[in-house]
Amino acid sequence: MVKQLTAIIEREDDGYVALCPEVDVASQGDTVREARANLKEALELFFEVASQEEINSRLHGEVYVTHVEVAVG
Repeated sequence: MVKQLTAIIEREDDGYVALCPEVDVASQGDTVREARANLKEALELFFEVASQEEINSRLHGEVYVTHVEVAVG
């Protein structure tokens, strides 16, 4: 089975951090491509070793990524 999940990648210091908010799994890499690949590997490992109970408790069905305007200063 293939499942499409969200990957949020942001720069942190001299590398990148990738987060999958649906199951709260994160990874990192030196480039965006590497961070994404490492996150994919971490997710595959999570789904391979986690019990169905853990997957069900961590899996969020709806995740929304959007922008919010706020006044600064």
